[in-house]
Amino acid sequence: MARLPRLTVPGYPHHVIQRGNNRQDIFRSDADREVMLDLISENARKHQVAFNAYVLMDNHFHLLLTPETAQGVPLTMQAVGRRYVRYFNDLYHRTGTLWEGRYKSTLVQTERYLLACMVYIDLNPVRAGMVSDPKSHRWSSHGHYVGQTPDRRIVPPASYWALGNTPFAREAAYTELVREGQSAAQQRAITDATLHGWALGGPEFSAELQKRTPRRTTRAAPGRPPSLPVEG
Repeated sequence: MARLPRLTVPGYPHHVIQRGNNRQDIFRSDADREVMLDLISENARKHQVAFNAYVLMDNHFHLLLTPETAQGVPLTMQAVGRRYVRYFNDLYHRTGTLWEGRYKSTLVQTERYLLACMVYIDLNPVRAGMVSDPKSHRWSSHGHYVGQTPDRRIVPPASYWALGNTPFAREAAYTELVREGQSAAQQRAITDATLHGWALGGPEFSAELQKRTPRRTTRAAPGRPPSLPVEG
C-alpha cells in the first residue's frame, strides 16, 4: 500500500513525534538537548512556525508546532533532523542514520484537544517512570507553563491564554489540568492519531479539515480510532 503523505494544514497545531533508530538514545548529554532545542527554535522562526510545546526524552521527542504555511512543519523538521544528525555524528564519531524513519505527526483540533495534547506531552516522563512529577523533568515546556522556568523559545497558544486573566491564574489552571492527568483512552487516542497521521478531533473538525486538503484526514471505516473524550 502506498504511503500517505503527511497531513499538514497551516493554522492548526501539529503534534510531532520523532524517534531514534531502533529506539537508540538520541541525546547523550544536556549539551545535546540544548542543541536540539536551539535548532527547533531557530528553524521554527525561519519557517514561520510557532513553537508551542515540547518534551525531550532519551530516545525520542514530542513537539507541538503551529505553522503559518503548509510547508512550515516539514521544512522545520527536515532542517532540524539533518543538522542534528550532522552534529551528533561529528561529536560522537559515528556514521549513518539517527532517526527511525520519518517523523510522525497529526493535526489537533484547537478548541477541544490542544490543551489535552499539551498535558499528554508533559506527562510523557511520568508515564515512562523517569519522574513522579513533570516539574522534575527539566527538558520539557511544562516548567514554562506552570511558571517554574520561563523559556523565551516557547509561544503559548491562544487556548493557554484563555485559562486566566493573569499569569498566576493561567499557571494555576494549567497546573491543575496536568494534576488531573489523563485516562488510558485519552492517551491511546492521541498516540494512535499521531502515529498514523489522522486528525485528532471530532467528526465536524475532520469534515471541515477535509475541505482544505486532498489527503484523507481519518481512517477509513471500519476500525476508526476512538474519539478523545472532551476535557471538563
